Amino acid sequence: MEQFWQTASASLNNLTVTSHPDNEPVTIHGAASDMRCIGVGTDAAVFQSLTEPGYAFKVYADGKQDKLEAEAEVYKRLGESPFFSRCYAATDRLLVLKYEEGPTLFDCLLQGIPVPGQVIADVEAAREFVRAQGMNPRDIHLKNILLQNGRAKLLDVSEYIKPGNDFRWEHLKKAYTEYYGLIKGTPMPFWLLDTIRKWYHHWNNYSSSIDEFMEIVSKQLNFRK
Repeated sequence: MEQFWQTASASLNNLTVTSHPDNEPVTIHGAASDMRCIGVGTDAAVFQSLTEPGYAFKVYADGKQDKLEAEAEVYKRLGESPFFSRCYAATDRLLVLKYEEGPTLFDCLLQGIPVPGQVIADVEAAREFVRAQGMNPRDIHLKNILLQNGRAKLLDVSEYIKPGNDFRWEHLKKAYTEYYGLIKGTPMPFWLLDTIRKWYHHWNNYSSSIDEFMEIVSKQLNFRK
């Protein structure tokens, strides 16, 4: 199997992943015929092997080596857990991961897929598990949580070794509890979710009060509790 990973890594060398400022998603240049892109974040892009679909390859942008090394270390410390994927190997530019099925919570909002309360409970349990391993669960948001058979699976664990609380999960949980009922089962347009994402990124640099942010969103979108 190591030979397969080496072959896949060589194929992905045909791709270049570039990061951007202001929390914008990476861009991908080039092509790898035996891979399909299944996710794009602010530090990396994820590809699924077409020949061995049980594997995913997280290719980091140039200059993000520290993030790659941090994520590899976190997966090592997490071991096997129902809340997280597995990391099989790491190179100087990518991680070899177990492919995980299911839409992200961001995709659920786009498609109007209901998100059950069990997902919230699972994330809480996953956070306790991370703390029990001596790490700090943070950077948990809509694009980092999969809905998998009614349960939660967490992605992108690279920040779990950083200190401090970014309040992203606390804000998301409160928004789910107090506001999700207004839109549950209703597909949301991408431009709307992306606008809220950009508002949140700008606002969260200056405040940790979700009530303040949701008041802004409510006024702009005419949401009413």
